[in-house]
Amino acid sequence: MRCPFCRGEDSRVVDSREVEEGQAIRRRRSCSGCGRRFTTIEELVLSVVKRSGVTEPFSREKVVRGVRRACQGRPVEDDDLQQLAHQVEEAVRSTGTAELPSHEVGLAILGPLRELDEVAYLRFASVYQAFSSVEDFEKGIADLRAARSGDAAGAGE
Repeated sequence: MRCPFCRGEDSRVVDSREVEEGQAIRRRRSCSGCGRRFTTIEELVLSVVKRSGVTEPFSREKVVRGVRRACQGRPVEDDDLQQLAHQVEEAVRSTGTAELPSHEVGLAILGPLRELDEVAYLRFASVYQAFSSVEDFEKGIADLRAARSGDAAGAGE
């Protein structure tokens, strides 16, 4: 790590701490050349590999934009969308991989979106899963009903 003061290339780590709920590491360093101390923040860059093969950094904002379209006209607040994006990011980071296919991000969106708003979930799923017929929608609705009745049965236990 290059010292920001003397541009020396030799420094040692004095202290390390996790920050941002473990998503980054804060390191306190001491320069061997000039003796001054400085701080660095190291973050894991999460990359998404698109179907075309292009890799881009994961973006919560992109998740929010995609879900916002599905929620248009629905009683969903912006705070709800931010919380959903946070849940999605936590889910994809918990896989422990630095690169994941865009398909995995879509799957990570479906669960929290179903809990947030079922109509928005169907809208998103219809695009994400490329519904091509009325039967696809009927199956999606049947799956929602089954999940809802499964949740109700689990609540009574």
